[in-house]
Amino acid sequence: VQLQASGGGLVQAGGSLRLSCAASGRTVSTYAVGWFRQAPGKERDFVATFRWNSGSTYYADSVKGRFTISTDNAKNMVYLQMNSLKPEDTAVCYCAASNRWGGAVYYYSTGDKYKYWGQGTLVTVSS
Repeated sequence: VQLQASGGGLVQAGGSLRLSCAASGRTVSTYAVGWFRQAPGKERDFVATFRWNSGSTYYADSVKGRFTISTDNAKNMVYLQMNSLKPEDTAVCYCAASNRWGGAVYYYSTGDKYKYWGQGTLVTVSS
């Protein structure tokens, strides 16, 4: 499975961006997709996840109500709509796919559940 993230850029606080992640290869072997981010000098953090079989989603508290993860199965695309962006949202964002079967959707809220990772796309939010 190969993942290609795009859509990052520079935006003012309060603005919006939509990240895209194109999946290719044996995507049927995956059970969930997620977005993570890594701010400068910090560890990688979970942002959001989408479980394929149920359509369930789960978000980090820091983005709940502002970000929305969605998919287009026909196009093998995963999106992250980010609204009301804050300077603290500045980070390199990564999409990932998991080939592990978990229980509840929050099972996929840690990076160790993901086998496939795309390259990052930089999101910069100016104040």
